[in-house]
Amino acid sequence: MTEQRALPFQVSQAEGLSSSAPSVDLEAVAARYAVRTTPFLDQLMANAPPENPLVRQFQPSVAELYDAPDDLADPIGDDVKSPLPGIVHRYPDRVLLKPIHVCAAYCRFCFRREQVGPGGDALNDQELERALDYIRQTPAVWEVVLTGGDPLLLSPRRLRRIMQALEDIPHVEVLRIHSRLPVHDPHKINREMMDALAGEGRDPERLALWMAVHINHRQELAPEVVQALRRMQVAGIPLISQTVLLRGVNDDPQALCDLFRGLVRHGVKPYYLHHPDPAPGTSHFRLSLDEGRAIVRAVHAQLSGLARPTYILDRPEGAGKVHISLYDGV
Repeated sequence: MTEQRALPFQVSQAEGLSSSAPSVDLEAVAARYAVRTTPFLDQLMANAPPENPLVRQFQPSVAELYDAPDDLADPIGDDVKSPLPGIVHRYPDRVLLKPIHVCAAYCRFCFRREQVGPGGDALNDQELERALDYIRQTPAVWEVVLTGGDPLLLSPRRLRRIMQALEDIPHVEVLRIHSRLPVHDPHKINREMMDALAGEGRDPERLALWMAVHINHRQELAPEVVQALRRMQVAGIPLISQTVLLRGVNDDPQALCDLFRGLVRHGVKPYYLHHPDPAPGTSHFRLSLDEGRAIVRAVHAQLSGLARPTYILDRPEGAGKVHISLYDGV
């Protein structure tokens, strides 16, 4: 498992992170929500001001202690669509498989923040087998989305075991892995990991593999991150991206254009731009739909179709994603 460490709240300057909040307030945030960073992120954020887009994403804020009236503990309705631990079945032809509930670092806007954290651990062998049995017994499932937590924090052996089990299910044809590890700790996208994902014994004709990298700002495309992405591309893994529209991080057309152009330049197709979900303690990151539409219209005016992700909203109570129309009557 990747090296991880909690932030030392007893000091106002934590591994290069600036904070003007009293340590007692930050401790209150840490008592409520998981807080963790990585040495790689610490290096990127060293001496950065509070308004830096990376600091905004990873440094805890006292604003997280505020519960807005529209906050939801399960903002997209995972629980109501979960027939058993580790499975979310929201759409007929695909399921989420969540074998692990920890991440290398914890984003301050996470929509699963009340489900993930150091105590979240992973599915045990019996739970994992029951989840795989559910997929085996549901022939309508064509695509499995491996998520969490961060599934690339599984040991390469366990990750390969899951992939092999899915390869052995005839009706499953596509595996999509969602991860932020290439951004959190790119050095962990190493030879052992690549052997698990695309090494000997893998049959891409039997099960197509896609990697969805979660990334929100051009600053996250550090050289080490680009190298990690390149390692996956060289192994034949197609890459797509997911981005969350976040106030104070990327709520600016130029910031998004820079990110999406950077992704395409490095061989990653921008896939989804998520409108922020109403997770607890995240109202300071949220924008209105009208604000979001205006930003995305400005982005579309500057980018080709290749660089444009689909702007979407996850509806509550498990109702699923909808595309956000940018123009009235269209």
